Amino acid sequence: MNHYSWHKNALIVFVLLLSILYALPNIFGSDLALQVSSAGNALIVDQDLVKIKNVLKVQQIKFKSIELINQRILVRFKDNTQQLLAKKALNQVLSRRYVVALNLAPSVPVWLTSIGGKAMSLGLDLRGGVHFLLEVDMEAVISALMDTAYNELRVLLRKDRLYSSIKHEGNSIVIHFKRSELKEEASQLIKSELNDLILLNNTDDLLLNIGISESVQRQAKKSALKQNIITLRNRVNELGVAEPIIQQQGLKRIVVQLPGVQDTARAKEILGAVATLEFRLVDEKNDPQIAIQSGRLPIGSKLYYFKDGRPLLLKSHVITTGENITGATSGINQENNTPMVNITLDSAGGRAMFNTTKRYLHHRMAVVFIENKVETLLKNGKTIKKRTTTSDIINAATIQGIFSSRFQVTGIDNIKEARNLALLLRAGSLSAPIEIIEERTIGPSLGSDNITKGVISVLVGFILVLFFMAIRYQLFGMVANVALTLNLVMILSILSLLQATLTLPGIAGIVLTVGMAVDANVLIFERIKEEMVINKNLQKVISIGYDKALLTILDANITTLIAALILFSFGTGPIKGFAITLSIGIITSMFTAIIVSRAIINKIYGGKKLEGISI
Repeated sequence: MNHYSWHKNALIVFVLLLSILYALPNIFGSDLALQVSSAGNALIVDQDLVKIKNVLKVQQIKFKSIELINQRILVRFKDNTQQLLAKKALNQVLSRRYVVALNLAPSVPVWLTSIGGKAMSLGLDLRGGVHFLLEVDMEAVISALMDTAYNELRVLLRKDRLYSSIKHEGNSIVIHFKRSELKEEASQLIKSELNDLILLNNTDDLLLNIGISESVQRQAKKSALKQNIITLRNRVNELGVAEPIIQQQGLKRIVVQLPGVQDTARAKEILGAVATLEFRLVDEKNDPQIAIQSGRLPIGSKLYYFKDGRPLLLKSHVITTGENITGATSGINQENNTPMVNITLDSAGGRAMFNTTKRYLHHRMAVVFIENKVETLLKNGKTIKKRTTTSDIINAATIQGIFSSRFQVTGIDNIKEARNLALLLRAGSLSAPIEIIEERTIGPSLGSDNITKGVISVLVGFILVLFFMAIRYQLFGMVANVALTLNLVMILSILSLLQATLTLPGIAGIVLTVGMAVDANVLIFERIKEEMVINKNLQKVISIGYDKALLTILDANITTLIAALILFSFGTGPIKGFAITLSIGIITSMFTAIIVSRAIINKIYGGKKLEGISI
């Protein structure tokens, strides 16, 4: 009685040793660091490392270590002051060929990382980082809807030549007719074919005022917000930020939190960019200079400019756009050693490109880079949104062969621009422009302070529980304390393996778990005490105590686990962090309180003739 088989004991020991091993990375923490990389296609070599080391020594800036890893130089520092001084010094001395970025570098030993050991991810409130509040330009969403409706109305009514003129005025479309019967015919046609449109106040017999229904507008805004969240998440993933938080706030705002990021320039550049490509044929029959001088563009053509200001006439018809791009990678053209982007199109885009290149072989095709920006300005005491769109030709070359889904875009200024363009094309375009209306940086020192307070709260609760259990239940209480310690280790190891994000609410979940974990042992020990009154066989008393308390423990923990899972499913941000640690803690506490403590008690009392037990 009260004896586990050797393989069951071996399994328990194996699980506990594994937990200790994968909890170890959390004791090493992270170093404040600077990352120096190449801004172009040049390689970072040992001479660059020596140069940076000499700069730091001359400026008397203390650093822990400097190393060259994967074409990037990583310099580690003891404190934030030295890190910032080093960044300032390197920016002044190094040329534009280098990019110097603030970073946090894990200090986990190589042997531990080689077996998958990683420190658990820390949230913004613990690690520091940047917080962005983005606002989606909903006016642009409605404007795009109106443009679509305008084109649909022109196509629909043009068939029977029903209207005399059609204009897009604000959030409505005004159609003029020559006769009232044509207006009535058009009204019926619009109602039957375009259900999303509504007829506004139409008192004039020769005029129709068309708008978009409120339900369609709401759905479009909701869809744009959702699509922007997906696109932002893809872009952040491309940046390589661990455990970002991207979630909706209200009807038109998005919160983006990037833990560990200290240099916000790159993040802002990628998050706010609304860029895409268009592929158009060049109008080779007309001279752009003549069009500029006369002020009249040829029918079916538009005027665009290269980045250096050279004009070029392009066909109005768009062959394909960034919407059809499914893959994009940056690289170097081996023929002339210039940056390029390798493009992969979907089936529709590939088909359009194949038909165009087949029909217009040896003609010129241009690639147009389009970028939309929105900013808030204060004019005459009123806040207004200023929208700007730039359309630059980045390449105009002769079609040398027939191609479809895979090709290269050249003519890009530098490798950094190529990487950014490839990243934006891979991640997808934003459904509507966004503006960063709030930016907040939480420094590592504040995060460290939060960690200190969180650790103190866990330790205080932990020590008080240990003290109570040791006094109240003697040897059995000490066994419970060992199980409780192992429970904390298991929570840390699982958080590390899952790479779940630990936040301040998550620490609160751990503190709560400490109390809940010991609660199971209290139930068992009290049950054993009750059995001692009616049963003198102490081996049987221990066995009955564990067995009869099991059902009560399971009931209590399973109901709490269900509540935690509901919190995780429907909660956001801090609530999710609390729910994660609580859920993990419930599962590990049942293992340590029921199985591990029983294994220790079995080793102490199992198979012996007992005169008494210390409880």
